Amino acid sequence: MTQEFITRSSRAFTAWAILVVCASLLIGCSAIRLGYSNGETVAYWWLNGYVDFQPEQKPWVKKHIDNLFAWHRSTQLDQYARILARVGQQLDHHVTPAEVLAEYDGMEKSAMAVVDKALPQLADLALSLDGQQIVHLEKKFASNNDTYRKEFLRGDVEKRQQVRFKKVMKQAEYWFGDFTREQEAQVRAASDVRVLNNEMGLQLRMRRQQEMVSLLKKVQREKPSREATMALLKNYANGVLNQFGDKEQQAYAQASREGAARMAAAIINMTTAQQKANARKRLQGWIEDFHTLSRRD
Repeated sequence: MTQEFITRSSRAFTAWAILVVCASLLIGCSAIRLGYSNGETVAYWWLNGYVDFQPEQKPWVKKHIDNLFAWHRSTQLDQYARILARVGQQLDHHVTPAEVLAEYDGMEKSAMAVVDKALPQLADLALSLDGQQIVHLEKKFASNNDTYRKEFLRGDVEKRQQVRFKKVMKQAEYWFGDFTREQEAQVRAASDVRVLNNEMGLQLRMRRQQEMVSLLKKVQREKPSREATMALLKNYANGVLNQFGDKEQQAYAQASREGAARMAAAIINMTTAQQKANARKRLQGWIEDFHTLSRRD
């Protein structure tokens, strides 16, 4: 649950982890929130929107996605259920930002485990893309960036803070239920003290996109081996995690993460016994869903 407050993504912490990781590796997207039970179909549809699969690619891409989800269900979901159970236990005491960050670090490691499992299939996909598909990807990136500008780069600081606060409240209410006006004011204060630099956020997005396009063009041009392509993709995934070594972007990302962790802890600690009970009930529902999905044939 804390991950919902630290980042816009639900990577590796939620039932959509595998789709998010594949997407993050392929296109640097971190804002996918889609259902898992029909995740194979959703993953194919979503990826197709970015690369526009050719008829000959569709059967094996679908097979790869099916196999990856089968592995994920059988090996990862019970682990996620254990994480959620631990988070539920943490609600019984005062939560610190350090505890939130520790959970995030564990989730990040889980995400990289999925990346490692997916690398052979992602390498096959990268090797199969042609120039037209890479152009299609670039156009999709440009469209997404226009949407980002419209949503996050308009208005003054107050408007941008308000937009961000509303997103936080939506997540908080999902987990805990209704908040009083006094609590909402506290959430707004905790939200506003976080670093706010949407321009830098756009720069980070565009850097991930540019690195991915450059990688795919290199693969198309040089046609490296599958193993070499896997190495390129793994380097890209690691680059995403450390902002490709850019010191300014690293500092911004770290400040954002730490600020969000402080906010998450503040929100959890301000909730009442009833609100915590609501969160435990929500968590238990997810735990049961994970266990059910893990046993799906």
